[in-house]
Amino acid sequence: MLPGANAIAGEWGHNPLPLPGPEDLPLPPCYCGRSGCIETYLSGPGLSRDHKALTGEDRSAEEIASSGGQSLLRYIERLARALAGVINVLDPDVIVLGGGMSNVESLYAEVPRWWGKTVFSDHVATRLARNAHGDSSGVRGAAWLWDELRKP
Repeated sequence: MLPGANAIAGEWGHNPLPLPGPEDLPLPPCYCGRSGCIETYLSGPGLSRDHKALTGEDRSAEEIASSGGQSLLRYIERLARALAGVINVLDPDVIVLGGGMSNVESLYAEVPRWWGKTVFSDHVATRLARNAHGDSSGVRGAAWLWDELRKP
């Protein structure tokens, strides 16, 4: 893990969703004050918001994910598009998902099928993996790094 010069390495969610199309508009407002942040689309609340805009139904992310359908497909395509940018810049061996949506099993098979459309390579060897310690693994990892980052 790279801490970076500004200690924000890995803060991917507050970048704009890449290549927004008509189905991504209008850009949803984010709590950070910007609009169209990846996080506003690729989170449980983002999935619920998008589903309501698409269907008029109020449903939880868990309900939407378990039933599949167009809303989940839109989520998968957006996640693939966003992760393609990470692959293009960092070319990682593996990307590990965190957060509540990381519990959606279909993401691990479907997202890699889609990301090849925007990865700048004819072959993508990057693996998409489930976290080993639950959907809050990122917070756990950050806590382990706290003392390390505070050393002079």
